[in-house]
Amino acid sequence: MHPYPFSAIVGQDEMVRALLVSAVDPSLGGVLVLGHRGTGKSTAVRGLPGVLPRIDVVRGCPYNCPPDHTAGLCRACEGDAIPRSRRRPVPVVDLPLGTTEDRLVGTLDLERALATGERVFEPGLLAKANRGFLYVDEVNLLDDFLVDLLLDVAASRENIVEREGVSVRHPAAFVLVGSGNPEEGDLRPQLLDRFGLSVQVTTPEDLDGRMSVIERRDAFDRDPEGFVRRWKGADGKVRRRIERARETRSSVSLDRSMVELATRLCMELRIDGLRGELTLTRAARALAALESRDHVDRNDIVALAPSVLRHRLRRDPLDESGSDARIERALAAVLDDAGVD
Repeated sequence: MHPYPFSAIVGQDEMVRALLVSAVDPSLGGVLVLGHRGTGKSTAVRGLPGVLPRIDVVRGCPYNCPPDHTAGLCRACEGDAIPRSRRRPVPVVDLPLGTTEDRLVGTLDLERALATGERVFEPGLLAKANRGFLYVDEVNLLDDFLVDLLLDVAASRENIVEREGVSVRHPAAFVLVGSGNPEEGDLRPQLLDRFGLSVQVTTPEDLDGRMSVIERRDAFDRDPEGFVRRWKGADGKVRRRIERARETRSSVSLDRSMVELATRLCMELRIDGLRGELTLTRAARALAALESRDHVDRNDIVALAPSVLRHRLRRDPLDESGSDARIERALAAVLDDAGVD
């Protein structure tokens, strides 16, 4: 079945921007998407492969190893002098609720072991997600032991499995995307901190916006192939933007004044650690590259501040205003102190 085209999504600008920024710079830490059901969270993530540039992989490698690298490969590819390659879409792997540890990290292929006596490793979801996206729907309901596994692998970018006489180490570098309904429970702080950006999606409140969503979805359901074909050009434009941004991101300049703005904002909000301003400046550079600019400006910082900082705020029982309101006040104070309109 064809996924819904990414570029056909109506509204949800913050979510779309966060996913594109993470596609340009996968090291940002991924995206947490929070909102009620039926707001397009899963639709957007599953439409990502249609706008992501394809990747070259070693033919037959279950870990999507790149054929032009010499480091960070699996054991099989390290010994292949001239690997054959193929081009494939970027993997976007679903991690469903109820997934077992064996399904996530991989385990012994019991069928083959019983049939031939060989101890052969059967790769799990982490192997399939290498160099791609791992999508966890209802991430706030994920079992604690799976959260611990994800945290370890996300930090090391490597999956290590030692069990049942099998010892395997393979690359597992992925962009973690989680979605959930905040009314169904909070995330563990350790997992929350791993996400680079956090966005909130809501139901459109304007008549035209809601009607556009229904009309496009109806057209897709009636003729999926025709609908995808009509949006192929728009998806291609997004893909070229991402390709260009990846090539130019490292050359985008970041003036000291922009670093100071990000740092003052995090200090005003009393953000713990330095991950806030580091992520904010790097995400701003990716956004500038997406918009074909050669420098980061104030608008990049302002646009991304809520996504980068809302899930890093300390809880304040004396402040009943929402996180976005606190960030807006802090931005106004910092810009006013700096004399910026």
